[in-house]
Amino acid sequence: MGKKNIQVLKFGGDFIYVILVYDIVADEEGAKVTRNIHKISKRYLYQVQKSVFEGNLSELNFQKLKHELDKYIRKDRDSLIIFISRDEKWLNKQFWGVEDDNTNNIF
Repeated sequence: MGKKNIQVLKFGGDFIYVILVYDIVADEEGAKVTRNIHKISKRYLYQVQKSVFEGNLSELNFQKLKHELDKYIRKDRDSLIIFISRDEKWLNKQFWGVEDDNTNNIF
């Protein structure tokens, strides 16, 4: 199976809206990896759920985030997905169950 590398962003100095989701395997090293991924994500984005973060980033901060996360994500076991949009207004969020107050910081 080939490695996919999709590059669709062109910033032009603007901010982009990012949703980051991660799933870390719970093995010997998993707790440490989870802590590091969580800490890095929280530095750049707002926490929406346990492993879901969102927010607006500049090109520089987006590149920093990716670089920092790349040090910890184990590409053979874990997964991390970043959804990117030019603007958060293009997304429609719907919640079922408990809605955390943190999600209100974005809108």
